[in-house]
Amino acid sequence: MHSSFRFPRSLFLACLTALACAAAQAQLPPPVPKGQEAITPAEPGAETATPPLPETQNWDAKFQSTYIWQGKPSFNSPYQGPNSLSPNKESSYTWTVTGYFGLRPWEGGEIYFNPEGIQGRALSNVLGLGGPTNAELQKSVATEMRFYRARLFYRHTFGLGGTPVGLESDQNQMAGTVDSRRFVATVGNLSLTDIMGTSDITGDGRTQFLNWASLDHGAYDYAADARGFSWGVFGELYWDAWAVRAGRFLQPRVSNGLQLDYRIFKRYGDQAELERRVSIGGQPGVIKGFVFRNVANMGAYADALAAAAGTGNAPVLADVRHPQSKWGGGLSWEQSFTSDVRGLLRWGANDGHTESYAFTEIDRDFFTALQVMGNRWGRAHDNIGIAWAVNGLSSGHRAYLAAGGLGFFLGDGQLNYGDEKIFEAYYSYVPFTSVKGLALSLDWQHITNPGYNRDRGPVDVGSVRVHFEF
Repeated sequence: MHSSFRFPRSLFLACLTALACAAAQAQLPPPVPKGQEAITPAEPGAETATPPLPETQNWDAKFQSTYIWQGKPSFNSPYQGPNSLSPNKESSYTWTVTGYFGLRPWEGGEIYFNPEGIQGRALSNVLGLGGPTNAELQKSVATEMRFYRARLFYRHTFGLGGTPVGLESDQNQMAGTVDSRRFVATVGNLSLTDIMGTSDITGDGRTQFLNWASLDHGAYDYAADARGFSWGVFGELYWDAWAVRAGRFLQPRVSNGLQLDYRIFKRYGDQAELERRVSIGGQPGVIKGFVFRNVANMGAYADALAAAAGTGNAPVLADVRHPQSKWGGGLSWEQSFTSDVRGLLRWGANDGHTESYAFTEIDRDFFTALQVMGNRWGRAHDNIGIAWAVNGLSSGHRAYLAAGGLGFFLGDGQLNYGDEKIFEAYYSYVPFTSVKGLALSLDWQHITNPGYNRDRGPVDVGSVRVHFEF
């Protein structure tokens, strides 16, 4: 009875917040769309006109509010375990509010602070899927609004010459001009998905695809607390069409825990990425390759199976945890085909020997997506996206689950293995062209072999999203 009243009240508050902000901002110029961050002047002698470089901001303040409702019908399930996706009809929701504050204290320096709040209720307590269905969900979500510091970091840019590049104002990015050859150092509290594997098509569950498999490489077990954030240091070298970035971040004290382990020389996540911007048929694209290595107190699947052999008990990862490493990597290619159609291909894997420590239970991933902007049907600010994800597990991970072992997200008690396959499609509708920050979305996800189990599913999840930002 209590939860049945909480849901409509929170929906009402979220919609009221969005509409009030829309009314307040209706007379202001629309914000610059995401993905239009770089404006580079034409080469000398070029015939095309070049837009002027943006004026440098010394401070900035932005806000977002996102409400997501999800529901699924019942589905086929001959059995289920402690960590299964429930086969019963369910609904869930999340509501987040975030502030983005930036300050430029001196030339080259930027400070950013993001206070954030979240409340919600998860489908099956976020259990039973390698690719959970709501990108806004956190492992520590509660039905009362909880506020916390999402990000607090310092960024310094050292110019090294080249061509002037304009950066438009965006969340955690102040407008200004930088060199195409530059070194950027970042230190503080943030999410590695802000820097590694970024994409204009995916990575923002508040405006784009919702499944966790779309956020980044699913097999990238990036260092983070249960909310998806960590502390660390990062360096990026941009050299015209090339970029290389690397950094070290803190791991949680325990698998998928909220408390971080501050022994950064004993427990850490290292990562590096190489990027090359390309032009094919006059359209821009970017190719990226990355590697990562984690060191933490983790359990190995083979060790857990060996410890349980002959006992008649299910294997338990917590019984065999000790300091060890985990590595992985992947490739991605994002390419525009026309000015309003772009696609993404992404593949990644980790070694599959140790437990999923900070992200989700995916050992190898394939993801492809297509985004089409709405000017093709007379709605320039709308867009539609379709995506296909294939998540896989290592042989050791499969054997562990088949023997009745429990991961942080998975555990049907037994396993008839099959790759988890996810089809997702969304439509984002911007009702007022003068207020591009307000968007309403419908999303559908069809999941085959949920939790990598051929005996269960398929599952359909429908979503309604209300998002506002300014």
